[in-house]
Amino acid sequence: MSDAVRNDWATKDFYQVLGVAKDASAADIKKAYRKLARENHPDSNPGDDAKHEKFKSVAEAYDVIGDEAKRSTYDEFRSLQSRGGFSPGMGGGGFGGAGGGFNLDDLLRERGGAGGGLGDMFGDLFGGGQRTRQQQAPRPRRGADMESSATIGFTDAIDGVTLSLRLPTDTACETCQGTGGKPGTRPHICPRCEGAGFVVSGAGGAFAMQETCPACGGRQLVYDEACPTCHGSGRGTSARAIQARIPAGVKDGAKIRLKGKGAPGENGGPAGDLFVKVTVTPHRVFGRKDDNLTIDVPVSFDEAALGAEVRIPTLGGSPVTLKLPAGTPNGRTFRVRGKGATKRDGTKGDLLATIEVKVPANLDPTAREALEAYRTATAGKPLREGLFSS
Repeated sequence: MSDAVRNDWATKDFYQVLGVAKDASAADIKKAYRKLARENHPDSNPGDDAKHEKFKSVAEAYDVIGDEAKRSTYDEFRSLQSRGGFSPGMGGGGFGGAGGGFNLDDLLRERGGAGGGLGDMFGDLFGGGQRTRQQQAPRPRRGADMESSATIGFTDAIDGVTLSLRLPTDTACETCQGTGGKPGTRPHICPRCEGAGFVVSGAGGAFAMQETCPACGGRQLVYDEACPTCHGSGRGTSARAIQARIPAGVKDGAKIRLKGKGAPGENGGPAGDLFVKVTVTPHRVFGRKDDNLTIDVPVSFDEAALGAEVRIPTLGGSPVTLKLPAGTPNGRTFRVRGKGATKRDGTKGDLLATIEVKVPANLDPTAREALEAYRTATAGKPLREGLFSS
């Protein structure tokens, strides 16, 4: 950072900004910050420039003394300043107090010659931490979520099925081995994120948003020339086969989440998830209503009128017998318990059998004679006289 910014930081008392003592605990500092941030947040104080500036100061203070490492460095710096002091704006010049002076550059070289020391302290505190960031290990990154689709049969949806899915996946580019740079070119620290692999947007503190650096894609390094094969992405394209278990009872149009079956993570990060959209083909005999199966059962007029025992199929099991009472109306539904689809708790729904009374299109002479006799026997009981009553 510039000397102007460095001097600005050196002359600020961040403890005073947050209204806490210098020996305040981390919890007290956090509590004070949250209180001041709520009181001065721009969303709660539209148009109040004074509170907006206060919010920025509070966020800046918490960013330093709210971080244990930065706070330690800041305290050491303030202690050094109080003991001897150095004039703002003099960069690496004399380090002076009332009792005489000595050269700040000599002190920095003396303390920093063995590695670390005040030179590193100022670098970390005032933004000159490029060397530290360059040595930082790449951050683990979670793999991307992926989507696929599968079409399964009606019976497989009820019972569950394991599918083999072939998915496109990203692998390291064979040309650049995943670096994203043209072979033979040298990398340098990403100027956008300064080698952190991420950028922070917002005012800072608890309200800051951390995002993957769009310039380097989180790899922390950039190349002057991108890889001609992957165009800088560091990724090639291949395919992989996975076994996906579709649970019993899945419905048409459902989206199944398979944890850890998505794109692999980077730098030791976890894999993403795979979302499979399921299409279920219809069945010739059975239908579905929620967790119940449905079936239409054709019966003759005499079976409905006189009563009967009717055998019907079940899906994947033995047939069952319905006992139709005499006078069963068309459209009546019978429930066969435990012969439906599998529920989430592992139990079974029911089979709903709906009666359909079928009228024959053609009658042989014997059947016609019997029906005419039935008509004669029931002629005194018209069915439709209720339609004309007021």
